[in-house]
Amino acid sequence: MTITQLKYVLAVAEHQNFTKAAEKTFVTQPTLSMQIQKLEEELDILIFDRSKKPIELTPVGKKIVNQAKNIVNEAERMQDVVDQEKGFIGGEFRLGIIPTIMPTLLPMFLKTFATRYPKVQLKIEELSTEEIIHKLSEGHLDAAIAATPLHLDKIKERALYYEPFVGYIPESHRLFQMKKIASSDLDIDDILLLEDGHCFRDGVINLCKASKNFNHDTFQLTSGSFETLIKLSHEGLGMTLLPYMHTLDLSENQQKHLRYFEDPPPAREVSIIYPKSELKLQIIDALYQIISGVVRGAIRFQDVKIISPVSS
Repeated sequence: MTITQLKYVLAVAEHQNFTKAAEKTFVTQPTLSMQIQKLEEELDILIFDRSKKPIELTPVGKKIVNQAKNIVNEAERMQDVVDQEKGFIGGEFRLGIIPTIMPTLLPMFLKTFATRYPKVQLKIEELSTEEIIHKLSEGHLDAAIAATPLHLDKIKERALYYEPFVGYIPESHRLFQMKKIASSDLDIDDILLLEDGHCFRDGVINLCKASKNFNHDTFQLTSGSFETLIKLSHEGLGMTLLPYMHTLDLSENQQKHLRYFEDPPPAREVSIIYPKSELKLQIIDALYQIISGVVRGAIRFQDVKIISPVSS
């Protein structure tokens, strides 16, 4: 039994197809099939039911796959221990970022990180929170940046910063003349929201629930981007809420429509999250330091605060 054979098994279990698994593991399909067959002969069991389309795991195969995941993770941990001992920060690192964070945060830290850690090959994906959780649990991501808390047993969360909400209010809106707004001023009936699947949307809905101005059956107009919400707001269809860093690139004319919240402002927690196995922790630490540092350095504005947590 070899680690390579177990990796092949995991690939077939994931893709339910020998050809696709071979492509993902960069070997020929005959080679992959032969190695899995050798493992099955050694264990004297069948891991896969090849008569099914797509291929399925046998009952014992499911147990083998669960154990294979642990073995492969521990093997990777061994290399990780060696890298940490040598002080090496490099290799492939797969990072997921949710859509409401990626456009504003990624340009802030990517160049700095790449310059300081040129041996790290970052592979970055824009993913929903649900996709991130699945890929972290399946070992297809090393870490992610998402809104927290998630309260998941197998995932660790390390807060990077707390980002305030900011109101974007058209001139025709009842709150436009106010210098600052409060959560109690919000009414879900006239707030434009992101579409389902965005955690920022959930944060806004929870904020309105807390202020008791909430009727779940009344709001209908949603969009997939903040840019669209801003345009809809200008059409007089309602106000919207933006994460603070999204407001930094707004035009001077658009800035006039921003209204900040009274202290303490509602905010979302943004964290780097990763499996409790803590593989590649040295790269996670490096990302944490770079991101929290550039956020503190870039946010020097009016009387609004991005709160940076104490380093853990």
